[in-house]
Amino acid sequence: MHDAGIFRAANSRRCSRTVQVGSLQLGGGAPVRVQSMTNTPTEDVRRTIDQIKALENAGCEIVRVAVPTLEAVKALPALKSAMTAPLVADIHFDYRLALEAINHGADKIRINPGNIGKADRVREILREARVNHIPVRIGVNAGSLEKGILRKHEGITAGALAESALKQIRLCEDAGFEDLVVSIKASSIRLMVEANRILAGSVDYPLHLGVTEAGAAPSGIIRSAVGLGILLDQGIGDTIRVSLTGEPVQEVATAYEILKSLGLRRRGLTVISCPTCGRTHADILAVVQAVEKALGHIRTPLTVAVMGCAVNGPGEAREADIGVACGPGRALLFRKGCVIGKISEDEIVRVLVQEVNRLEKKQDHSAEKDLPAGEKEKSR
Repeated sequence: MHDAGIFRAANSRRCSRTVQVGSLQLGGGAPVRVQSMTNTPTEDVRRTIDQIKALENAGCEIVRVAVPTLEAVKALPALKSAMTAPLVADIHFDYRLALEAINHGADKIRINPGNIGKADRVREILREARVNHIPVRIGVNAGSLEKGILRKHEGITAGALAESALKQIRLCEDAGFEDLVVSIKASSIRLMVEANRILAGSVDYPLHLGVTEAGAAPSGIIRSAVGLGILLDQGIGDTIRVSLTGEPVQEVATAYEILKSLGLRRRGLTVISCPTCGRTHADILAVVQAVEKALGHIRTPLTVAVMGCAVNGPGEAREADIGVACGPGRALLFRKGCVIGKISEDEIVRVLVQEVNRLEKKQDHSAEKDLPAGEKEKSR
C-alpha cells in the first residue's frame, strides 16, 4: 500500500489530470470545486430551478440532479437554460436514461457501473459520452458493491471499495474512454479515507470526495469535516460534496468552511470569535449572529474578529481585516491591524457591518481570490 504522506510535500496537492465540466475546469491545478445536489423532483422544473439558483447564489459550482425517469430527462434542457453552473445528471440502473441525458444537454453524467448492468451497457454510455465530449463520474458506494468483490474481501473494506473503483476504471479505459472523475464514498469515515488513499496512489483521475449519508446537522457537518479534512489536508481531492440531510444550500456553506479552514479556498466572510469565559465583557454570541446574518451576502474573502476580553482580543482583532476587542461597555475597533477608534457596546454590530461593507466595496471581487490546488494560503 502506498504512503499517503507523499501528498504532504510542501503542502502540495495531488497532481491529477484535467477534466472539463461545461465551462469549469476540474483537477489539473484548479481550486477544489464545491458541488451539491438538488432534492426536488427534477421534473418539477420551477421548484428545481429555484433550488439551483439558491445553490448558485451560495457558491455552488457544480449542480447534480437525480434522473430516475424519462420525465426527469425531459426537464434537463429547461434547467440548463436557467443556470450558469454545469449540470450533472445522476443515473442509476437504467443505461437508457444516461444516453438520453447526454442528448438532453447534461454537462456530465454520474453513474455507478456496478448497478448499470452488463458491461456492454456501460460501454454504450461511454461511446455516447465520447461523441458528445461529456465527462463521466464513476461513483462507487459502500452500499452497492458488487457481490463478487464482497465475497472476495469478506465484506465491505477499503480494499474492496478501491478494487471496485479500479475495476470500473479499467472497463472505461478498455473502451477507450478516459474523460473520468472517480469517487469512492462510504458512511464510515475510516473506510472512505483509506479507500481514497489507495485510489489516489493508483490513478491520476480527478477525485470527488464525500462522506455519504453523513446525516443531518450538526453531526453530519462534523463527520463530513473530519473525513474530507483528513484527505484534503493530505492533498487528495479535486471536488467535494458535503452530504447533509436537509436543505442543500447548507451543504455548500459547510463545504466552503471546510476548504477555508484548510486554506484551500478564500470566499466570503470568516468570523473569528472567542469561546467566552468569565472575563468576557459583551454578548459575543449575539454580536456574531447579528453580523453573520447582516453580512451573508459578502463574497469577497474578509475576516472579522469579535473578541470579548483583553487576553487574546487585541491580537486577534489586529490580525483580522475588521475586528473588535471588547472591554467593559466599550470596544477597540481595528481595521487592517490599526486601531481606528473606540465604540460603545451597543454600536458594535452596526459599526462592524458598516466597516465590512465599506471594505468589501474597495476590494477586487471580480474573482474570489481562490488558490490553485497546489498552493495553500500563506499566513498573514
